[in-house]
Amino acid sequence: MRPDRVVIGSRDEQAIAIVKDVYSPLLVAGVPFVVTDVESAELIKYASNGFLALKITFINEIASMCERMGADVKDVARGMGLDKRIAPAFLLPGPGYGGSCFPKDSSAVVDLAKKCGYSFRLMETVLEVNDAVKARMVEKVEKVCGRVTGKRIAVLGIAFKPETDDIRESASLKLIRDLRARGASVVAYDPAAMENARKEMPDLELADDVGPCLAGADALVLATDWNQFRKLDLEKAGKR
Repeated sequence: MRPDRVVIGSRDEQAIAIVKDVYSPLLVAGVPFVVTDVESAELIKYASNGFLALKITFINEIASMCERMGADVKDVARGMGLDKRIAPAFLLPGPGYGGSCFPKDSSAVVDLAKKCGYSFRLMETVLEVNDAVKARMVEKVEKVCGRVTGKRIAVLGIAFKPETDDIRESASLKLIRDLRARGASVVAYDPAAMENARKEMPDLELADDVGPCLAGADALVLATDWNQFRKLDLEKAGKR
């Protein structure tokens, strides 16, 4: 409803006019329209989502360096984001990007490049690093609580990001599978994604709220940064 821009890809002037008419309220509101050929419009989408995926992946690599150096990644990200050339959006370290757009479009632009006889090495590396970030989450859990075999792990958050029920390419699901593969018993809760989680993993134990999810757990993983999880009293939660 409030886009930064509208991109129209076409060589047909009548088609362009029709689309402009459909989106005329945005045009009147001053939203920039980019009218270009089909190939450029396609690449604008892939390049935009690919760049944001790169930005997330970059800060996750910085987070790994911070862990080794004793630096605070939140301070580093804030210091970077205050540079207007960089900006703070998508400089949030986490368990890797997911969802329907970033993984698909990052892979698509790599595939498109190959079809054109070009190796898009930067995006190929983004895909590799993002997979590695997701894979090492289980190691981070074990670093904190030791071997997870036989332990009950509570996972808060299943959707790939807050304010959605979308679990496609969710780093949380990858972590849950990895924990179970190492012999852990996992119970999970998400404010919106429970139904999708049931379809994706019918044998996964799901709690109907935060409290039941934490009851009897040996460890807690905050996998999706829903606001209600941000407000959680961790000291109180540890006594459940």
